[in-house]
Amino acid sequence: MKTLNILIRRNIKLFFKDKGMFFTSLITPLILLVLYATFLGNVFEDSFRMAIPEGMKVDDNILSGIVGGQLLSSLLAVSCVTVAFCSNMLMVQDKVTGAASDISMTPVKGSTLAFGYYISSFISTMIISLVALAAGLIYIGVIGWYLTFTDLLLIVLDVFLLVMFGTALSSVINHFLSTQGQISAVGSIVSSMYGFICGAYMPISSFGDGVQKVVSFLPGTYATSLLRNHCMRSALDEFEASGIPAEIVEGMADTVDCNLYFFDKEVSVPIMYLVLGTSVVLLVTIYVIINYRKNRKKCRI
Repeated sequence: MKTLNILIRRNIKLFFKDKGMFFTSLITPLILLVLYATFLGNVFEDSFRMAIPEGMKVDDNILSGIVGGQLLSSLLAVSCVTVAFCSNMLMVQDKVTGAASDISMTPVKGSTLAFGYYISSFISTMIISLVALAAGLIYIGVIGWYLTFTDLLLIVLDVFLLVMFGTALSSVINHFLSTQGQISAVGSIVSSMYGFICGAYMPISSFGDGVQKVVSFLPGTYATSLLRNHCMRSALDEFEASGIPAEIVEGMADTVDCNLYFFDKEVSVPIMYLVLGTSVVLLVTIYVIINYRKNRKKCRI
């Protein structure tokens, strides 16, 4: 346990000491928030207004709260995973610099080294994700706050699980990387594609039927929907209480993936948590098996 703590502190210290990697990981979510608010905020607001019958009175403050919730959920859905890949790149950099070989020559067990990378990456990613969450909450507080205390607790839970998922996924993928070029390639692919396939940039409901069926098998889709629900549901309920017909509000919830469907069957929030949690357990198990087999191979040699 003492060795594991030393490795975790070492990895976290190296991550935050690397100013380029740290500021890139920290600034990226904040830049996304600015871009979302600047360019997508009006687009989201206009799409909601189009769903409301002409002549019906709309509370602009509540509408702003709905838009803010959608922006925050999109930001967190993407950054919790992409930042995990950035913070977990230390695993690959140690291979590139030869530090991993040096550590392997010591009495440190391979399993201890592997979990040191995982836990330190999780902690680093969680810190940055909570900073991003705080920035997003400040933004929502300015434009229209309708979140409850329960919503906040559930959002933090969603972030926690999504960071665990992102760290586990990056741990499995990064295990097979060994060069700087591979780091850059994987980072570019994840940062450019993940937001689309998880429904953060474009709602799943806007995809074709075939694509919707494919992405319904991806855990990130359910994580995005969980964040949508907890960032937007209270504002949507307030919108309905202000006089907007329930069917219109539900239609809006369908449009932004608060209501998620698996082959035309609505998926409940507990099932979303089950899918995300099971995915985390599965990926961590794969990571453990990969490192176990690697260590056995070394012992035989």
